[in-house]
Amino acid sequence: MQQLLCHFFCLDYCSPIIELLPNAPFVLIPIQFRRNQDFYITSNIQFNCSKLSSITTTWTILSCSSTCSNQTQLNQSVNILLNELFIPARTLGYGIYELKLTVTTVTSPPFTSTSSIYIKIIQSNIITNLAQVDATIAHHDYQQNLILNPGKYSIDMNAITFNSSVSY
Repeated sequence: MQQLLCHFFCLDYCSPIIELLPNAPFVLIPIQFRRNQDFYITSNIQFNCSKLSSITTTWTILSCSSTCSNQTQLNQSVNILLNELFIPARTLGYGIYELKLTVTTVTSPPFTSTSSIYIKIIQSNIITNLAQVDATIAHHDYQQNLILNPGKYSIDMNAITFNSSVSY
C-alpha cells in the first residue's frame, strides 16, 4: 500500500537537491576570500525523479551588512545563469555576502529549491619592495634622511591601480 501511494504521489515529485562547494551554510562562519582573488562556487544538483527534461539556475548575491537582504548588482562579466559561479577578483567589496543558487525544474508542476553559502571578502596584503632588486636592507648615510616611498615600489592587491603619489 505504501509503495502504491508513493508511486502515485512521488512519480511527479521532482524537487532538486542542491549541494554547494565549498560548503559554508552559516553566516557566522563564512568562507574567506581575499579581494584580489578569483574564486569559484560549484554546485552538485541531484533529482529524485526520472522524468526530468531540463532545469533553470540563477545565482543571487546578497550583501549581509545587518541582514542578508540587499541584492548586489554585478557587472556583466559574472554569469549568474550557470550551475557554477565565477567571481573575478575585485568584483565584490569588503564584507559578508550570501550566495544563493535557485534551481527550478521545467516540469508540470515546476519545483524550486534554493541553497546558500556565506562568504567574507577580506583585505589582501600590500606587497612592499624597498628596492627594485627585492633587497630587504636599506642603506643611507649618517645625517641623511631615509625617505620611504611605498608608492614607487609597492603593489596594492586590492585596487586596480595603486596611488603612487603616497610618500612618507
